[in-house]
Amino acid sequence: MSTAWGKAGRFTAKALGIKLQDKDPYDEVTRGESIISNHTTSSFVEEPPHTAEFLRELVPSGRQLGDYALSLFPFTSWIGHYNLQWLVGDLIAGITIGAIVIPQGMAYAQLANLEPQFGLYSSFMGVLLYWFFATSKDITIGPVAVLSSLTGDVVANVMAELPDVPGHVIASALSILAGAVVLFIGLIRCGWIVDIISLTSLSAFMTGSALNIAVGQLPTLMGIKGFSTRDPAYLVFIHTLQGLPRTKLDAAMGLTALFMLYGIRSLCNYVAKRWPQHQRVAFFLSTLRTVFVILLYTMISWLVNKDLPRGTSKFKILYSVPRGLKNAAVPVLNKTLASKLAGSLPATVIVLLIEHIAIAKSFGRINNYTIDPSQEMVAIGVTNMLGPFLGAYAATGSFSRTAVKSKAGVRTPFAGVITAIVVLLAIYALPAVFYYIPNAALAAVIIHAVGDLITPPNTVYQFWLVSPLEVIIFFVGVFVTIFSTIENGIYCTVCLSFAVLLFRILKAQGRFLGRVKVHSVLGDHVIGDDPRKPVDGGYGTFTGSSSLDAPYRNIFLPLTHADGSNPEIELDNPYPGIFIYRFSEGFNYPNASHTLEYMVRYIHKNTRRTTLSHFDRPGDRPWNDPGPSKRKVKAAARAGIDSNEVGVNLHLPTLKAIILDFSSVNNIDITSVQQLIDVRNQLDRYASPDVVDWHVACISNRWTKRALVSAGFGYPSTLPDGQIRRWKSIFSVAEIGGEQSAAATAEQEVNEKEFGPTLSARGRVAQQQQQQRGSSMDIESGSNTDDTEAAGNLKATASGSERVPAAAAAAARSRFGSTSGGRTVAVHGINRPLFHVDLTSALQSAIANVEARAEFTATKSSIKGMEPAATPTPTSPSQENFQGGSASGALGTTNSRPTLGTSLPPYEMVDPRKEGSSSV
Repeated sequence: MSTAWGKAGRFTAKALGIKLQDKDPYDEVTRGESIISNHTTSSFVEEPPHTAEFLRELVPSGRQLGDYALSLFPFTSWIGHYNLQWLVGDLIAGITIGAIVIPQGMAYAQLANLEPQFGLYSSFMGVLLYWFFATSKDITIGPVAVLSSLTGDVVANVMAELPDVPGHVIASALSILAGAVVLFIGLIRCGWIVDIISLTSLSAFMTGSALNIAVGQLPTLMGIKGFSTRDPAYLVFIHTLQGLPRTKLDAAMGLTALFMLYGIRSLCNYVAKRWPQHQRVAFFLSTLRTVFVILLYTMISWLVNKDLPRGTSKFKILYSVPRGLKNAAVPVLNKTLASKLAGSLPATVIVLLIEHIAIAKSFGRINNYTIDPSQEMVAIGVTNMLGPFLGAYAATGSFSRTAVKSKAGVRTPFAGVITAIVVLLAIYALPAVFYYIPNAALAAVIIHAVGDLITPPNTVYQFWLVSPLEVIIFFVGVFVTIFSTIENGIYCTVCLSFAVLLFRILKAQGRFLGRVKVHSVLGDHVIGDDPRKPVDGGYGTFTGSSSLDAPYRNIFLPLTHADGSNPEIELDNPYPGIFIYRFSEGFNYPNASHTLEYMVRYIHKNTRRTTLSHFDRPGDRPWNDPGPSKRKVKAAARAGIDSNEVGVNLHLPTLKAIILDFSSVNNIDITSVQQLIDVRNQLDRYASPDVVDWHVACISNRWTKRALVSAGFGYPSTLPDGQIRRWKSIFSVAEIGGEQSAAATAEQEVNEKEFGPTLSARGRVAQQQQQQRGSSMDIESGSNTDDTEAAGNLKATASGSERVPAAAAAAARSRFGSTSGGRTVAVHGINRPLFHVDLTSALQSAIANVEARAEFTATKSSIKGMEPAATPTPTSPSQENFQGGSASGALGTTNSRPTLGTSLPPYEMVDPRKEGSSSV
């Protein structure tokens, strides 16, 4: 059946003009026998990943679906183990938070342009629903200052356009819409989306919002009226200063309450430090300071206003607060209202997420547990969708209450139920007491609460030490919030952070590496210099055993010392004409062009062409290379120097090999692979008629290997006639037109110039025949055709298989000793000889191939001098050797007879009995 499907697939591909993946030229060396030894090693052929495998990974299994369903209700994992000790801790923490959230909830409701009871409704629903879906024991969901202020702005703006719609209806509709968005993100398990918001954005948003809210509460604190507190913070502050002559008795209540809140906290902190044995008591007294201040000023307000007619007071108070859940109803959400709220929805969702997730993660790390951001979004979403049915508005995690809850010794998320009971009792039993709460005292509570959200100067200084650029983003966000709105501040910081990230990716510039030998020093001696203490298996690759030749290992550092390494270390290219290039910010479509352009510029600067360009007439030169000036040409002629050598540094090496370090690359895409193919074609022309080896080290993703293999990387190319062959593009505008394309024409012109029109035409015919034979294996199906002539006709012959095992087995025995009790296995697939486990093996392989090619060229030249003249062929000796060359990770493969100059490359093996040991 698979054969039938394979034939059908090949027929369809042929009908559509699709050229299937060329057969792996190193595949046949693995057929029949082990390439090392049946006693010491076993070969390993790496299979490429298939699309079917990828699709299977996307489809969840029945077990995964069951786990997903259970993950929606995390309380099932711990509720069965609930015990009395946990209950005691939850009772203390729940009652404490309940006492705090009641005054804070009413105060934050005023920020939201709502009546105080709506803050109590939000406080009740937040803590009641959260514990069902919680993955954090510390977080407390309810009204918070920033989200309440944002809601208040939205309510004010929508009421200006829809004056007939009550404010609490608008707030409830906003809560439902934002909750639905967050719930959807959580259900599809995309909680990672919050990671795109940087810590800089979060700190700027919190600082700017805190300043905005605090300034906005100053008029209430001072009893000043006559202007809108919803204006930008700087305008509110100016108007407050202008209105100081209109200050009323509210200032006495507000300022003293604010002073008392800070005074109690400072006193409790001093007591905790001075008398550590009373630290627990001091903590609870400090925690309940808000309750104490509100009760104290409520009593003062009652004493002052009890004899006045109902509805009048000497300073502003809350007045009547309805008893019970009077606003429980189905929320109103129609098309008109939703359209008015759509513009404010992104900012509301961002505020819902970033503060809650940041708080939950922080306290999870402190208390040694891990939260699930996606599940936390489910909790936030459900809370904000169901809360409006009881009159609640948008709620999220509170920093101040979460910190108190953690310090109070909470044991499980069930403490939220205790808090909900306390809030519910307050809703039904305390509305009469709420009547006399001064508004100025609530303003003092708000200012005191948001004061802790302001980023202190020392933290900003730490920002500067880590990333000065992000400090600028921080201050931009703060100033935009102060001089504009909280929404604009959020958008500004997020966009700036994303722009900086995009700039760093787009302008990423890799590093060229140089090799240096290092010793590891422990105490006053070099590790490994004592032969009685072998360290070969535990400290990496060492050579040498005497004090004169202390063990060392190779490391690779940037040639420019841009990593901060000691500039006194002299680094250079590890071998003339061989370059090691490390990508710095991945390798994808945003940065592929920039990083490869830098690589090409550096190579051109530090090498010369293999064959100097020869131009008989000035008009033969390309426009972008007009050559030296006439004065220099005349001077060269007088000195007897060829004009084509003017300006060329003949001491520079020619390009021989490029080693790409993929240690920072996980995935690559079509654009980056196409850019790599284009650069390969460019450098092949630059180094023509020699061949440029492309080695890739430290690949960590099978799909990345598959992409590189599909583009022709991973094994040597075959250029039997010595002519330039452009690597097949994935998609290139220059390739449109096939054989008549601009790329094909340019290739033909270069080959005609080098070899003449006859040999160039012969080479094109050979290339077409080779392409027709080469499409014998589909990387998706892995099916092979009956055609066994792979590109390059590479096979493991008896001669090759007899020469290789002896040397490799000897190396294995030298490295591991006797292998009678075990075996040695290959680390990487031998069918990918130019993919390497590390830079050392890649460099050894590149040097071995380059030296073997040079040796073969010299040998062939000497043989030609003794042989009679023969018909010249356009085949380059180095390319001929390259056809049968060898590389790390696989053994040398030859044509029908052994090829002169073939060297035994390093072969990466590991002894399964010795974990971590390797032989290179």
